[in-house]
Amino acid sequence: MNAKKWMLSLLTTVMMISVISACSSNSSNKPSNTGTANTGTENNGGTKEPSTDPITITFFDKNTGDKFDNAIAKEITKRTGVTIEIQQPTGNPTEKLNLMLASDDLPDMIMFDRSSDLVAKYTEAGSIIPLDDLIAQYGPDVKEMYGDVLNKTRYKDGKNYYLSNWYGLEHEPVFGFNMRKDIVKELAPDKADGGVPFTQSEFKQLLVDFKAKYPQIDGKDSIALTMDGENWGGTLGTFKGMFGLMPYYEHDGKLQYDVKDPKYKDMILFMNDLYRSGLMDKEWAINKRQVWEQKIATGTIFSSTGAYWDLGNSNTILKKDKSEEAQLFAYKVVADGVDPAKTTYGGRSSLGWDAIAITKKNKNPERTMQFINFLASEEGQYLLMWGIEGTHWDMKDGKHVPRPETLQAFKDDWAAYTKETGIRKWTWFVKNGPGTDGTPYDLPGRYERSPIDQMAIKNLSDSIFDTAIYDGISPQGGTPEALSEQKISDITKQAITKAIMASSAEEASSIFDKMLSDMKGAGDDKVEAVYTSNYEARKELWN
Repeated sequence: MNAKKWMLSLLTTVMMISVISACSSNSSNKPSNTGTANTGTENNGGTKEPSTDPITITFFDKNTGDKFDNAIAKEITKRTGVTIEIQQPTGNPTEKLNLMLASDDLPDMIMFDRSSDLVAKYTEAGSIIPLDDLIAQYGPDVKEMYGDVLNKTRYKDGKNYYLSNWYGLEHEPVFGFNMRKDIVKELAPDKADGGVPFTQSEFKQLLVDFKAKYPQIDGKDSIALTMDGENWGGTLGTFKGMFGLMPYYEHDGKLQYDVKDPKYKDMILFMNDLYRSGLMDKEWAINKRQVWEQKIATGTIFSSTGAYWDLGNSNTILKKDKSEEAQLFAYKVVADGVDPAKTTYGGRSSLGWDAIAITKKNKNPERTMQFINFLASEEGQYLLMWGIEGTHWDMKDGKHVPRPETLQAFKDDWAAYTKETGIRKWTWFVKNGPGTDGTPYDLPGRYERSPIDQMAIKNLSDSIFDTAIYDGISPQGGTPEALSEQKISDITKQAITKAIMASSAEEASSIFDKMLSDMKGAGDDKVEAVYTSNYEARKELWN
């Protein structure tokens, strides 16, 4: 009897230990309480297809507040299980982003301007999370598509906190001297079809000849060269391209303000010469964009600075009212002593425009990265930018082929068609350039090129350079150097405007020299020290 009791007691004890052990084992195998949804990925290293269980992700997209409910949005949800809840960026998006950071009221994902100091602020505050481990485990297409861009967008701690859109260096022109082709045909027929740049003296003579032949057009005074006073970057960027000027002047191992490059003063004196010769719009500095567009659309303007696409509205009217060749086409002008191959009209960053991050409040970072990986993949790119196969495009002989009605709809009303269908609406993780079959990812923007596009490419595509190494090297907001930088920006803008419009070359030179002195008084050396330090740190991080 005692033996039976002993055996029963032993069995009871063993069973209790087994139960406790099983409970402990079950507890240790449960995922931590992170709220993460099923990712469809096994823990033993093998992987399944990503989960398509329904999930909603909140997203602050600074570019839009439209609902995620068009055809492309629905197809994305169908393929990923993810519904995006777009947070309306009411008012100023930058102010909203600052408020969200201060209040810690964060959505699951955020899109910033990549060049904004908000990216660093959110990173330093721990409000956005590093993506490296998530990319390694759930982002094979992200790794393949972004390539070295991931190395170059790392923060100073060596980690990636965002993924950009419109990334990859695109060999597309930017600035140029836009001229009426019909008049170029009359006055410089050998240069009308492009391919051969104008020299500095040839360009001035062309403006002189235009004014001589066409003092008035349709009863109105003509203007040889106008500029958009609100587009300071486009105005100076065009002339800087002509003189081969870079974003900064690299001298004696240091980065300095571009105005310290000796060629910059030459540029200002040339602009002043055009102004004093009556070849430049007297009102250029106060031209509002709408006024600038209206002036060009009258047909009384021969040329303008800026990117060729900036003239789209005006050119549409000129084509309708006059002719195809009455539009302004982009040409290259080369300053004296500058190698035509070293002009700098086409500064572009290979690192993209916007930064998209996952916040610390996101309870499903793994599913979010799987969603990102899909959009970043080639399949995702063609869905975002071309639409749905069999509806908007077809695959023929291994190539993506858009349906004629899709192309026509973009020509008829780009904005309306984008809003209706969602094609090119959600430009998240979009890559520049062509896909593996050679067709461009950007269907409406790159598939069919207008004669104006083709001329710009012909004349200016060899003037493109990558500005990525200079991205984000300015002082951080709120620092003494940042305040000095703003003061110096005000000094240079006012002085350069006055110098261009000076009554003599001597006065222009004097104004420019005083500007350099005023910059020194405002602490330009301290700002340049930050530029140089950040530039050197950037080069070290990339190597």
